[in-house]
Order: sequence, then C-alpha cells, then structure tokens
Amino acid sequence: MPRGPQPIGEILSEVIARRGCARVQSTEALESAWSASAGVLAAKYTQVGALRRGTLEVTVAHSTLMQELRFQKRELLEKLESLFPEGKIQDLRFRVGNVS
Repeated sequence: MPRGPQPIGEILSEVIARRGCARVQSTEALESAWSASAGVLAAKYTQVGALRRGTLEVTVAHSTLMQELRFQKRELLEKLESLFPEGKIQDLRFRVGNVS
C-alpha cells in the first residue's frame, strides 16, 4: 500500500541507516571522545574496540599503561559521558594487545 509523500529527513535517515553510514560516524565520534578523554599520549598507545551493553573495550599497548588507565577509570568515564553521551558508557574494559 503506497504511503504517500515522505519528509526528506525521514528518507535520508533511512538511507543512511541502510548503508551503515551512521555506524561509521558513531565510531569516529567514539574514537574522538576517547582521544580527548585519555589524552594524546594514552590515545596513541590504545585502540578503541567494541561498545557492548554499556562497556567500552579498549586495547592497550602495554600493561603499565593499562594499570594507569585503570587508576583513572572513574575520571575517564566522566569525560566520556560528557563528550559522547549517546554511547551511554558505564564501564571500561582494558586488555593488553597490539595497537595499530
């Protein structure tokens, strides 16, 4: 059954969602928020991973930095909440691994 004319904003939102563009923009916004929260040096040696059920996974280049980030966890979560509220990040999970 034809629906009739639709607002252009509705059509564009549907196209963006179908093509996955919204996910790419969201990932870029998350990475940017992480860099601003962690600081340039920490961001250089970390890589943002998946955001699942409010937990952001972050790969860290070495265990010393991972320990430091754990100490700063509360502050990082507060900064992430202010910079990326749509993510609803409640926890951070760090793991040591290769950072590209």
